[in-house]
Amino acid sequence: MLKNFNKFGVMVDCSRNGVMTVDALKKFITILGKMGYNQVHLYMEDTYEVDGDPQFGYLRGKYTKEELKELDDFAFALGIELVPNIQTLAHLSTYLRWRSEIVDTNDIMLVGDDRVYDLIGRMFRSLRACFRTNTLHIGMDEAHMLGRGKYYDLHGPENRFQILCTHLQKVCALATQYGFQPMMWSDMFYRIANGGRYYESGSKFDPSIKAQIPENLTLVYWDYFSHDRKRYDRMIRGHRQLSQQLAFAGGAWRWSGFAPHNDFAIKATKVALSACINGGIREVIMTMWGDDGAECSSFAVLPTLCYAACIAQGITKMADIRAKFREWVGLRFEDFMLLDAPNRIEPSKKVINPCKYMLYADCFLSIFQNLEKAEAARTYAAFARKLSYAAKRAGEYAYLFETMAKLCSVLEIKQDICTRTRKAYESGDKQQLDAVIRDYKKMIKRTEAFYNAFRAQWYSENKPHGFDVQDLRLGGLLQRMRTCRDRLVAYRNGAASSIPELEEAIVPFAEKHMVYNSWQKTASVNPV
Repeated sequence: MLKNFNKFGVMVDCSRNGVMTVDALKKFITILGKMGYNQVHLYMEDTYEVDGDPQFGYLRGKYTKEELKELDDFAFALGIELVPNIQTLAHLSTYLRWRSEIVDTNDIMLVGDDRVYDLIGRMFRSLRACFRTNTLHIGMDEAHMLGRGKYYDLHGPENRFQILCTHLQKVCALATQYGFQPMMWSDMFYRIANGGRYYESGSKFDPSIKAQIPENLTLVYWDYFSHDRKRYDRMIRGHRQLSQQLAFAGGAWRWSGFAPHNDFAIKATKVALSACINGGIREVIMTMWGDDGAECSSFAVLPTLCYAACIAQGITKMADIRAKFREWVGLRFEDFMLLDAPNRIEPSKKVINPCKYMLYADCFLSIFQNLEKAEAARTYAAFARKLSYAAKRAGEYAYLFETMAKLCSVLEIKQDICTRTRKAYESGDKQQLDAVIRDYKKMIKRTEAFYNAFRAQWYSENKPHGFDVQDLRLGGLLQRMRTCRDRLVAYRNGAASSIPELEEAIVPFAEKHMVYNSWQKTASVNPV
């Protein structure tokens, strides 16, 4: 079925709190099989069982060995290779909280310590018992502070590239010992060679760098952000200087809040896969990261995955792609694209995620007050209606549309509540204050409805572990809304003489078109 690639897969992020249930993952794998994908990668930082280490994935909803074997059998029966994607250097903060003795700094393991390689060996041994595949993604990306913490204290200043290569060679040797062919993200090679920059033009690598890359290692060039064909071509040429064993990872954007970015992802995928075909890359992974809480459903990016699958099969006309989506998913492509709506309140060539930062921005202390627009209320109201209508014809996927409709209903009021609150306070007009207070009551009721829909969505797809974070965030949001409403009421009735937060001058937020995907930095400027 695949025309342009040999291996064509999807990576499911199981490490950002949302660990898909076995049943939901089977459903997802079945759809991917219909689309022609022949690989599914499970990104598991510490969400899999490791023999002899009960704290690995402790309370995180990790997959047991039995669950992984069941999933591997299920995928194999559909002709799909299930591939473990793990970390063997950085991105291990949730586990390293229990193992301070093997921490270099932040989320990076202490390279060179025998206890690190004992752990990695046990990781590999546990995975070997669960997966048929000989492919293993060992991660090793974004270790920006490698060698700058405890390692520096122990060994002093050393060449950081050499530290990386020595560790990599040990990890690859362990992978070979357990019958795995390793692959890893390529950015650390680029960053260390280019002063910390990855997407660097005209990168030229010394032959000595290539000589230190293990022969059995596949490099994975990842790029999710660009619609520029020249950048992909340039990066592929640069990677060819390092290795002929090269794979590409694109992005099915579900990692910047509650709503997907299918439109942006499809445009990026079109350019990226064209460059891959031209550059002779035969292995592609479409990543579905879940940064900052995995709020967006994995099923919400099916349009992007369908588009990529069609390109892999040589299908390029949108009419044919829409028809394939109807065949594979059972719904209209155009309806699923509506799930992007909560982020599309204004035209932008960039990815923006107001559905998250406007939701969590404080009602009195929002740092985004200069970005609030009264006219966006009408846009969100219209989106809520469209999504509600789509839900009625969405069958088993109705819950996705209902959740997004309720989110838009909240944002109809919430996205400019701080501006309207301040204006009513500054005016001192009781009618204006009464109108805003009524809006707070409606906003709280709508947020409760959104919470209930989102909770139902989460539990239909994911293990319960990780929803504690959503309870804390959305529960905190609701309580903060109530507090702000009560203080407005007290001021309106004369029980409070002032609201100091509403008297502080606004400093405009500089960026207007952005992804601001940190709940911690959005919810408050105070330490959380």
